[in-house]
Amino acid sequence: MMTQASSTGTAPRRIVIDTDPGQDDAVAILLALASPELAVEAITTVAGNVPVALTTKNACALLELTGRTDIPVFAGAARPLHRAPISAEHVHGETGMAGADLPEPTLRPQAIDAATHLVDLLRREPEGTITLVCLGPMTNLALALTHAPDIAPRIAGIVAMGGAQREGGNITPTAEFNFFVDPHAARIVMRSGIPITLLPLDVTHRAIATPARLKPIAAVGSPVTDMVVRMLGAEDRFEKFKYGWEGGALHDPLTIGFLLWPELFSGLRCNVEIEVDAPLCVGQSVVDLWNVTNRVPNALWVNDVEADAFYSLLTERLALLV
Repeated sequence: MMTQASSTGTAPRRIVIDTDPGQDDAVAILLALASPELAVEAITTVAGNVPVALTTKNACALLELTGRTDIPVFAGAARPLHRAPISAEHVHGETGMAGADLPEPTLRPQAIDAATHLVDLLRREPEGTITLVCLGPMTNLALALTHAPDIAPRIAGIVAMGGAQREGGNITPTAEFNFFVDPHAARIVMRSGIPITLLPLDVTHRAIATPARLKPIAAVGSPVTDMVVRMLGAEDRFEKFKYGWEGGALHDPLTIGFLLWPELFSGLRCNVEIEVDAPLCVGQSVVDLWNVTNRVPNALWVNDVEADAFYSLLTERLALLV
């Protein structure tokens, strides 16, 4: 069982992970659990890669695998705010975590829903002490902000995987999956005034899980690392076929990587708007890199990472989960 005490003596950063596991979501959760710099206060789940019943089950199974059943799970939104649900079984498999092969969890989600928990937690805890890590569609957070706008200034910051500019979209020519699934939610969050860091496809496509980068993870030989290699092997078959890469992009773990090792990343502060109306561009992140609109910057748009260094550190942390 991993502890949440920081080895440096400083208090760990308190985070809530909002997620739709998803193989890469699972690796992000594992990295957070393996890192003493972070204290995972809760996991909230949302429909995205697969329906919310499955994303919730997957989150519970991961916590059982790592002996962290002390972390509560809160099931969230089953559908986007104003659109029909969209999922990605063609990428992640019918369960959402193809290759994981985890047993049926006994851990169950809490009685209240994710958005209600976020409101309760943020009102209860001191202002600026909770960071939100968003790995899927932003429906839960948008619901919380809509019902309780007073929580916005209480959030220390948001680190999210979402958006695309230079790389184009991965679900439409212009949109990244998370923003496309619930563009209205993404727009609410982007206009909330909360400090936001975005890890878009522009940076995640620079962190490909090549055989050379996965080999040290496989060499650890623990149940956790064996599962990670199986999952990424199942997921990367889709991206190898689609893009012709050596492996798949490791999207969601970069959010946790940014919290742990920000010196590995670079980007620009700029304004990001989310398109919700144009049929050809729904979910597009409109990124004003060069301030041509004079709109106030509302995000740090991360566009590069030292990928080899990130994978080395990821391997070290995953090896701690035994």
